[in-house]
Amino acid sequence: MDIPLEDGQRVNFGSYSLQAIATPGHTNSCLSFYLEASAENHGLLFTGDALLIRGCGRTDFQNGSSDLLYESVVEKFFTLPGATRIYPAHDYNGHTSSTIAIEKALDPRLGGGRTKSEFIKLMSELKLAMPSKISQALPANLSCGK
Repeated sequence: MDIPLEDGQRVNFGSYSLQAIATPGHTNSCLSFYLEASAENHGLLFTGDALLIRGCGRTDFQNGSSDLLYESVVEKFFTLPGATRIYPAHDYNGHTSSTIAIEKALDPRLGGGRTKSEFIKLMSELKLAMPSKISQALPANLSCGK
């Protein structure tokens, strides 16, 4: 069952409440989910592809925007407590989680005080190969939930 969510809306299950955070940039409709800190954890952030471990999602297809991705990560994620654990959608190096403090300091694309203009330039110079099945996946992704 698809449930369309908007920025700030909450999804409740049991005693937990996840807050949806609009994080456009990798695509124009990315959502991330935040579970506030409690006695059990320091806060959990499920970042999708917006913020990976020492990286971020590409911004060169599916209505991506380096400008918006920078704002999503720096203004929404990097303002959360440093101990907040992040869980990206996937990782190419076998890592499963990190923290806001670590990514803020060490992420080679978005961390270390990188400016928006530096990030936009870096992303424009990546020259990534297109995924092999993008011509089939992109139309399906764009029509999801419709």
